[in-house]
Formats: sequence, C-alpha cells, structure tokens
Amino acid sequence: MSKRLLVSALAMLALAPAAYAEPVIKAPAGAVRGVEVGGLQVFKGIPYAAPPVGTLRWKPPVAAPAWAGVRDALDFGPACLQPKPRPGSIYASPLKAFSEDCLSLNVWAPDKAKKAPVLVWIHGGSLIAGSSAEGMYDGAALAKQGVVVVSINYRLGVLGYMAHPELSAESPDHVSGNYGLLDQIAALKWVRANIAAFGGDPANVTIAGESAGALSVMYLMASPPARGLFHKAIAQSAYMVSTPMLRDPKFGHIPAETMGAATAAKLGAKSLAELRAMDAETITTSALMAGFQTFGAVDGKVLPKQLVDTFDAGEQAHVPILAGFNSGEIRSLRFLAPPAPADAAAYEKEIRARYGDLADDFLKLYPSTDVAESVLLAPRDALYGWTSERLVAKQTAAGSQGYLYYFDHGYPAAEAAGLHGFHAAELPYVFGTPDKTPPAWPKNPDTPAEAKLSAAMTGYWASFARDGVPAAKGEPAWKPYGTARAYMAFVEGPQPGAHLRPGMYELNEAVMCRRRAQGDTPWIWNVGVVSPPLPPGVTQCR
Repeated sequence: MSKRLLVSALAMLALAPAAYAEPVIKAPAGAVRGVEVGGLQVFKGIPYAAPPVGTLRWKPPVAAPAWAGVRDALDFGPACLQPKPRPGSIYASPLKAFSEDCLSLNVWAPDKAKKAPVLVWIHGGSLIAGSSAEGMYDGAALAKQGVVVVSINYRLGVLGYMAHPELSAESPDHVSGNYGLLDQIAALKWVRANIAAFGGDPANVTIAGESAGALSVMYLMASPPARGLFHKAIAQSAYMVSTPMLRDPKFGHIPAETMGAATAAKLGAKSLAELRAMDAETITTSALMAGFQTFGAVDGKVLPKQLVDTFDAGEQAHVPILAGFNSGEIRSLRFLAPPAPADAAAYEKEIRARYGDLADDFLKLYPSTDVAESVLLAPRDALYGWTSERLVAKQTAAGSQGYLYYFDHGYPAAEAAGLHGFHAAELPYVFGTPDKTPPAWPKNPDTPAEAKLSAAMTGYWASFARDGVPAAKGEPAWKPYGTARAYMAFVEGPQPGAHLRPGMYELNEAVMCRRRAQGDTPWIWNVGVVSPPLPPGVTQCR
C-alpha cells in the first residue's frame, strides 16, 4: 500500500468512531449502550416491563428486572406475537422476530438534548398486529426537529386483551382484559421516570398513534391510571366505536368476560393454569380462528365508560389534541365497505328504509349519483371523519385546543393502484420515511415536491409536540378548530380551510346518539345499506 493510501485509510478509521459512536446513558432503569449517528443518539429494544410470560401472562405489567452493568440497546426487540399478515397486504412489514417477551421501547434523541419535548408513538394494526420496529416509524426525522421520540411495543390480540371471569377473580380490582393498554401506561411511567436521562422532558410528553394506535390514544385519554403521564395527544385515523362491557351485554357486543370464557373453551383449556401453560403462538393463532375480537373492555377501572360518554362528560384528559383522517381511508380497507347495490334506485331505497328521517341528510352526503364512491365515503366518515372532528370539538369544549387535519394527497403509484389518500398514507410524510415503507406499499416518489410536503408535516407534528401549536417554517398558519371549525388539508401542500364536509359530523353524531339510546346495537360499523334500521329520534338526540 502506498503511503498516501495508508494515510487515507488511517484517516477513515479515525473518523469511524465519531460517525458511529456508542453512547452510554445511565438511566434510573439501568445503563444502556446505543449508537450515535447523524447528530442523534439511538437506543433500541430497552425493556420497560418484565416479560409477561408464565404466571405473568394475562396480568398487569410489572417492573422490568434490574440488569448489571451496561445493556446493549442496539437492536429492536422482538414484535409481540401476532397472526401472519394477509398475502399481498400493503401493510405487511418484514419483521425479524416475534415473542411473548416483547415489552420493549426505542429512543431517538438529539445529541446533547436537554428538556426536549417527548413524543411517544403507539403503532397501529387493529390491536392484533404491528411493531415499533417497522421501518416507517423510524424516529430520526422528528428527532432532528429537536424531539425525543419513543416508540413502544405492547401486548396484542388475545394475549393483550382477553378478559375472563377467573382473571377478574384473581385481580385486586376484580377486572380483567386491557393488558395491552396497561402495557402502554407502564411504558409512559417508564418515560416519566427515565426520559430525562436521554435529554427528554417528562413534563412535556405527547402520546401519538395511527389507527389502532389512535384508538389507544383515546383509551389513554379516558383512562384514570394514565392521567398526568402525558400532556398532549395526536390521533391519526382514530375510530370512537362502541366497546364491549366487561360483564354486561350492551350495544350488541358480547361481554368481554363471556368472549374470553368462550375462547378458552374453544382452545380446550379447562382452567387458567392450562391456558397459561399453552404455547403462546398457538393461543394467538387459534384464538383468532375461534373468533376472538380484540378491543378494550369497559371495566369501570381502566376504562370507566364508553369513550363517547367519557368525552361527552368532559372526563377525558384535558390536553391539546391534533387529530385527522385521510380522504381514501376505505380504499385500502375495502372489507369495511358495504356491498354496492345493483343500481341507484336500489341504493336510495335501502338508505331511505334504514335511515328514515335522516335519509335525506345521508343521501346529500353520499348520493345515489355515484354509488361506488358513496359506499366508500360513508364508512370513512362514520369511522374516521366523525371521530376526528368529535375529538377536536370535545377538547375545544373542555377548554383545550384542538387541531383538525384532512390528508388528501395522491402520488402516481397510489393513484395507479386506486389508493388515493389511503389509510396510513400520511405516515411516511410525518416520519420522513418514504424509503422505509413495507414492500407492497405504493412506492413514494423521490421528488422535491414530496420532500417539501413531508418537511411541512414533520414540522407541524414536531412543533405540536414542542408547545401544543402546529407550525412549520414557510408554511400556512394552522388555526385551532374553534368556533370556525378550522382545519388543515394536506393536498399538494398544506391548505387551510374551515368547516370540513358540512353535515358529516352532525349526521354521524345523530346516528351514534340514537344507537346509544337504543342500547342494543353498535354504532359506526354498520353503515349505509348494511345499517340496521335507525330508531326514531329521542329527546336527547337529533
């Protein structure tokens, strides 16, 4: 090797440790070693609770055991057990490992951060799938905006949400289920106790999530044990559906304990001991095949009431919220769309038979002139649009600021697949991760316009986490919802507006109110031509 090449090689070796240093953080939970790259310190796979295995299966999380010395935090922990994704799903990520021992979190922190705002990300996946290790959730871009980003795993499916009479009997509070939600609360407690060591401010924490992650955000806002653990909330494509009660058959739901007991019987388990002795992967797959439905349970303790009742009473966490939905939510979730009738006349006949005095309002929003589009828009609005506006409206009424958004952006690959503004399409823009989407995801283009939109959304989200007001350099001011019902649309770029989809919120609010008064039918799921006939208005409902 020439002298010049030798000097060059030595220089590169000298630079390598600076580019990929291994910082060590001495947190109260224990010392961890991460990696420093690009001005950020990154730590992965940190346990925040003990492995929920053996006798700890179907129990609230307990503190993680202490470790000696410095623990490597260089790789993501395994994802919580979950069924295999549907073949060809645009949401399927190539995750490396799955385990029942999965309660870990990850931290992206700006180098030399001090009292930085903290954003805790809760992944989606219908409470049965997903992981904090998904590439699309990489926190680097937000961390470069001065935010400490934490992403978490939590128990899923039957292992995370099964209630059972025997589980309730062994509980000091005489309740069961909601273990995945309790995991999220445990992670927030870990953040409160430890995040200052990473440069975060435990007094400035934002919880954020998309889809089931946004449902979790609402659960956390409603849950007394979570009170005071966060100070702002972001809910992307949330759905404020009716929720099973622990023991009572209400709103058309099987009680959570009854569902758990039936599932255990179908699995052939005669006792809790047998259930806890069964293979976790077998339980996960078999329970899904047996019809187990994964939701939180209204138990009077962790979830005191139906979400709609909690928010109506103003008993939710009074924190600023940023909430919104996407224009094409159902385009990638077509199993949520009702079948299209044979023609416009059949469609209109069905709507009038099912919606009665509200039929004209329904048909104005979802007309028979374009049935194919109407059967996509009606469930979109009932699930995601109504919920998003309800969240900002209720927070505003409670004295906290609410910010509403509408993501209506398309790009060539999504348009070619008929997926304009599809469910979760905003995520690569918020996280700045267009190159880290799942393999079957419509590929995001690498253009200056796309980068500009992503920078705007990342900026708005980071600003909201910092001080509760979404703002992005060089972009329009985002006004709070307020009396003008302001919102921000993301089309080719940010576009401020007022009163998104007039009549949509009022219609779906009336439907929910009547279903709740009726007491034996879920709201939101059965929409349009599959809606059970709507009961007439009552005093408290339109």
